[in-house]
Amino acid sequence: MAEDQLEAELKRLLLSPKLIFPISSTKLLGRLISQGSSLRLSDLARLEAALLKLANPGFICIHNDTNGLSVAAVNTSYGEVLSIKRKRSELEGDGETEGEDSTLRRPVGASPTLLPVGDSAIQDIFALLQNGTARSRLLAEQFTSPHDEFEPVCEHITKETCTKTRIESDTLHAATLCDKVHFRPLIRPHTDPALGHCSYLNTCYSEPTYALSPSMPPFPSSGGRGASFVSLPSGLGAGGRGKEKAPCRYLHFEVDYDGSILEAERERRRLNSRNDESHSGRGGYKLGIGLGPSGQEPSLLPPQWISCDLRRFDYSVLGKFHVIMADPPWDIHMSLPYGTMTDDEMRAMPIPELQDEGLLFLWVTGRAMEVGRECMRVWGYTRVDEVVWLKTNQLQRVIRTGRTGHWLNHTKEHMLVGVKTISDGHGNLKMPSWVNRGLDTDVIVSEVRETSRKPEEVYGLIERMCPGGRKVEIFGRKHNTRPGWLTLGNQLGNADQIYEEDLAARIAAR
Repeated sequence: MAEDQLEAELKRLLLSPKLIFPISSTKLLGRLISQGSSLRLSDLARLEAALLKLANPGFICIHNDTNGLSVAAVNTSYGEVLSIKRKRSELEGDGETEGEDSTLRRPVGASPTLLPVGDSAIQDIFALLQNGTARSRLLAEQFTSPHDEFEPVCEHITKETCTKTRIESDTLHAATLCDKVHFRPLIRPHTDPALGHCSYLNTCYSEPTYALSPSMPPFPSSGGRGASFVSLPSGLGAGGRGKEKAPCRYLHFEVDYDGSILEAERERRRLNSRNDESHSGRGGYKLGIGLGPSGQEPSLLPPQWISCDLRRFDYSVLGKFHVIMADPPWDIHMSLPYGTMTDDEMRAMPIPELQDEGLLFLWVTGRAMEVGRECMRVWGYTRVDEVVWLKTNQLQRVIRTGRTGHWLNHTKEHMLVGVKTISDGHGNLKMPSWVNRGLDTDVIVSEVRETSRKPEEVYGLIERMCPGGRKVEIFGRKHNTRPGWLTLGNQLGNADQIYEEDLAARIAAR
């Protein structure tokens, strides 16, 4: 491909209304290849040279750092209806008159452009603003998971579809494998592939893997059939049939695991990444943030739990907590596989006894979004924020069919964030001084699991806001227990586990 043709393709792509800035040169090359360009992955240097050439007349604003070359924005002189006047001599004989305009216009529907042409200082400032601050980078490094457990999922789902797509896009090379996670379809005797994917996938009540979940207690209808027996509610399976009526005929999937080549490649990358980090000389600086109510590095106790009927439990023996999280069994006027509490029972919950000062995290959905806000006011809390959990399915796509919602299928849940209402002398809300603010966002994207099971990411969010301190989770199950937390619920088994000596003494004396 000639250089002028490459520049023309780049201009068309950069003026596309679907392009989101800033964008790296690597992603631009991938976009061009996916659109049928004759470029190859090895042409990255040519592409970056063309970007540098386009930056000289002010067509784009670029930024170059240790992460590589990226395009920050397209300049206004090329994005709006401004003209570039090209005066040509009549001696050229091309038929154009002096002063004729050749206009490069912004495509219909494109976003307004951002930068004035010719102002290098503003371009440099804008490029700097596209990068995260030193504080945000240090926070990201400090709270990065020490376990390399994240494995990206291939957007093509199966290996066959992935290979076919890579061949068609001409990006498949010898000895190159897609090392992302793939899935294989489960074809059972009753499966009809023509029906397509099950809406619930691995959370379908008809799936054996769902019925074997250790966090699902036996239903009362199981009688004396043993504690390991799980009776699933009828009528709640895929297509509204349920396990007890008919097996699900839609497609389900399992991980297509190849434990030879791909695992060896992933392990090699992990080792290389760790070696790079150990020799980079970075990571030695720890950003100073609040240490929580104690002001010291937290020393976490093992998981604690108390199995009880929360409607009749004596909360006065528990003492005070800095953090309360609750996932109540709201009465949302739908058929649910567990017992619910009425609105009056929820308002009567003795939540105020558990805190003099602190935070309340309250899960709500459906009509409970309004009831939950009302309960917060009754309990003496002020809602200060709200976290949204965007639910994805087994294939890491947004779920299409939630099990709740009267008018629309719910693909998200909300967690209200409240603070105990304490006012200063001027009537202003007084926030706890030990709360770390501004560390996390208010959106969690995570996969759905068993009924009522919330994402693990929410615990990290809360523990960063309040390192250390006493934390209690109400209406919890066995899968909710974790170090530093006390869990209360009626599905935690027969034996309580308590490590706080004073708490154990108060419970024994009640």
